[in-house]
Amino acid sequence: MSEKIGNILAVDDNEDILFALKLLLKPHVEKLTTLNNPEKLPDLLTKEYFDMILLDMNFNKDAISGQEGFDWLGRILEIDPQAVVVFITAYGDAERAVKAIKSGATDFVLKPWQNEKLLATISSSIKLRRSRLEANELRAKQKEISAVMDQPFVDFIGNSDRMKDVFGTIKKVAQTDANVLILGENGTGKELVARALHRNSPRRDEVIISVDLGSLSDTLFESELFGHEKGAFTDAKKEKPGRFEIASRGTLFLDEIGNLPLPLQSKILTVIERREVTRVGANRPVSVDVRLICATNSDLYESVSANLFRQDLLYRINTVEIHLPPLRDRGDDISLLSAHFLKIYSKKYRKSLRGISASALKKLMHYAWPGNVRELQHAIERAVIMTETPSLEAEDFILSPPRKKSGDMEFDTYNLDDIERKVIEKVMKQNQGNISQAAQELGLTRTSLYRRMEKYGF
Repeated sequence: MSEKIGNILAVDDNEDILFALKLLLKPHVEKLTTLNNPEKLPDLLTKEYFDMILLDMNFNKDAISGQEGFDWLGRILEIDPQAVVVFITAYGDAERAVKAIKSGATDFVLKPWQNEKLLATISSSIKLRRSRLEANELRAKQKEISAVMDQPFVDFIGNSDRMKDVFGTIKKVAQTDANVLILGENGTGKELVARALHRNSPRRDEVIISVDLGSLSDTLFESELFGHEKGAFTDAKKEKPGRFEIASRGTLFLDEIGNLPLPLQSKILTVIERREVTRVGANRPVSVDVRLICATNSDLYESVSANLFRQDLLYRINTVEIHLPPLRDRGDDISLLSAHFLKIYSKKYRKSLRGISASALKKLMHYAWPGNVRELQHAIERAVIMTETPSLEAEDFILSPPRKKSGDMEFDTYNLDDIERKVIEKVMKQNQGNISQAAQELGLTRTSLYRRMEKYGF
């Protein structure tokens, strides 16, 4: 251990053992507390926090069987169920070691110990304690969020027939572990569907981890999704679990899966089939248990036909498909959504607004909404900020002009890279360099647009 870590408690009725532990551990740990009488344990544990406990298995009352140590282990875990306890004993055998682990101990160290081995055991035990606490904190936050979001479809509303079909599918699929593929244009609410599926599933008390595959470079892909060991590459200064590991027992949402290059598609497929990941720099795989939800705004069937997307991966991820309609095809919901967002932003910006005028609502109803619900949300937020009237009026909404037809733009090349560069350049000029607006008009995320701009040297 190169740097001091952890607050450790050592419990042993042999003062010589405690003295030896002090000599060994003082240079390596932040704080070492020693206790020669286990009867004082309950009081001490209620007053002080310890990263790990070294506990003698045999005390004066029973110097051989180790039962007294097992009794104290039980008391410790009653007080702190997340405690990390390592037994130390002079009487070790395989049967006793197995019993120790089954009783809740983390490890088993024999006296006389090997210094390096004991230090390594302490280091790994402290990491285990901290990872347990982090996991519990994450689950507690998830439960809090779930408790607040107790409606079936928070921020995901609609009365149109097409949305009712979507809600019906979610209710049917949520209770299963089936892989789901969500299809729809940008801004239609694909991530909201994923969260609704998770929130209504048996995994609701676990985490949902969202990954934007469009923002991951090829070099970071394996490290981010599968994790890495310390020293696996230049910047790997410490070990890191990947998103699959973090999401294990919960839900993993892979957004923009249609943007994934073919070589990376095969790696995702292998993980799905084997239900295990191997960290970069590691030799042994780690089992994972995730409910997989994917989303894309591209036509994966067309990509399969063009040999841009693996057919076997498509079959793996689309046990059930959910098609999200664009906002222009669910006009009945525009009024409902507008009122919903008005309520949110009136409260956020502390404005007492009576509602949306008939002329304003008519303007919203006749707009094509190329950015879908996300564009409507931003339009309402801007209008709430800028309005000086008691209600939102038509003039409070500055909506983008209709998109030009593809025939309005001429190309002197059929090279796809050149065409893409020209289109990005044109849209950036039209939006006066506004990345968010340009990305929305191009049907890209901000991150994806940044990557393309870097590619073409903008």
